Amino acid sequence: MQARSHLEALPHVRDFERVRICSRTPEHAQALAAEAETPFPVEAVGTVEAALHDADVVVTATSAREPVLELGWLASGAHVNAVGSSIPTTRELDTATMASAALFCDARESLVNEAGDYLLAEQGPERIRAELGEVLIGAAKGRRAPDELTVFKSLGLAVEDLAAAEHVYKRARAEGLGTAVPF
Repeated sequence: MQARSHLEALPHVRDFERVRICSRTPEHAQALAAEAETPFPVEAVGTVEAALHDADVVVTATSAREPVLELGWLASGAHVNAVGSSIPTTRELDTATMASAALFCDARESLVNEAGDYLLAEQGPERIRAELGEVLIGAAKGRRAPDELTVFKSLGLAVEDLAAAEHVYKRARAEGLGTAVPF
């Protein structure tokens, strides 16, 4: 579901030449690539390394327990959105990636308590460059150089869920869908 949602959202953020998808279950990657309705080609590939070759933007949306991404596979200046593996005992990114990257998060408190990518790489709080909100309001700088590796570790925020719920509710009301349930 996360991969599908990111594939839908990507064209709203920037232009892409193409997207490559990899899954531990090749049929899942093939099905997602086949159903994708994007302004760019979407291709299923057999390995994570092949998917990452020269990629500017990487999204990891897995339930992996162990790293599926290695620093050596990333292009210079790549940006990684790490949105899967969101408990302290699991991770998608290897220690070398976490140690080499400028690290951004939705909330420091969540990152230092819940993110296995951060905790298992034994990164200290000084490694966190900023929360996304700090970058958005100009209180912290994002990427500092074109070749800098950046990682955004997302664990989600309740306010994001509330905004999504409000959007769905308003749209359902406008289209006369759903059932009102009194509380």
